[in-house]
Amino acid sequence: MKHGVIYGGLAGAAWGLVFLSPALLPDFSPLLLSCGRFLMYGLIALLIGLPLARSLWRRLTLADLLALVRLSLTGNVVYFILLAAAVQRVGIAPASLVIGVLPLTITLLGRNEADAPSLRRLLWPLLAVLAGIACINLEALLLGGAPEQPLGERVLGMLCALLALACWSWFAADNARCLKRQTHFNSNEWSLLTGVVTGLLAGGLWLAADLLGLAAARVELPTERWQAFWLVNLTLAVVASWLGYTFWNASTRRLPLTLSGQMVVFETLFALVYGFVYLQRLPSLLEAFAIVLLLGGVCVAVTRHSRPSAAGAST
Repeated sequence: MKHGVIYGGLAGAAWGLVFLSPALLPDFSPLLLSCGRFLMYGLIALLIGLPLARSLWRRLTLADLLALVRLSLTGNVVYFILLAAAVQRVGIAPASLVIGVLPLTITLLGRNEADAPSLRRLLWPLLAVLAGIACINLEALLLGGAPEQPLGERVLGMLCALLALACWSWFAADNARCLKRQTHFNSNEWSLLTGVVTGLLAGGLWLAADLLGLAAARVELPTERWQAFWLVNLTLAVVASWLGYTFWNASTRRLPLTLSGQMVVFETLFALVYGFVYLQRLPSLLEAFAIVLLLGGVCVAVTRHSRPSAAGAST
């Protein structure tokens, strides 16, 4: 369980970067941002996985392939399109407020798992996590945020954030069950396979969008912006996609679904830290209080999971 929590924290550190890319590249559409990121992820996964290709292909079943397509769409391509659209329309703070509810939604989806404690035991940790997320976003919202948008754009942005929340909640539960059901791929191999399938889907989507005239940037962009586009997406592909999902899969294998859901809190925390570094300032009192609430909630959740699972760990 300790290793699972550490891997979950490392995954959050990698994923905290994804909220920055739509803000850094506002002149690219969410579709291009998602396709660019996951094309790079697919290429990297293919290069890393080439020495293992024959072995992976022999073990791959039709059920595995269907699961990989399903997970790649919901947890990668569609999720990031929706997240990028939300960030570009309503800003990082409101979008992260909605996505920050993931620990609660994943916990609720995993409440019927055999290794899950009762929701009554998790009530106070969940409330602490929710209060911490509210504190982080309360200050961000009070201090402003994204530039003013028309009401229709803001409503569309919040709807995209809610749909992104639904996509990733479902992905987390489905991926956890897939990993625990199949044992013929380790965490790194499953991440590489996910990357290759995601890259193929992203490439096909970009090609289809180009044929329909939907893949152009918002305006005619200089070469420097396209260089920045590919550099940001290469960073996300290596850190957030390959390493992030490898750490997440390793965490998911070791933790009950209700506890792995709590690990998503680290994504919010690290996104906050990266924001402080980018803005070159220290956290305010309210933000520091939020960090204490988030970490405290996760720590209490860990202790409440370790007690009921102690007996099962020895079998």
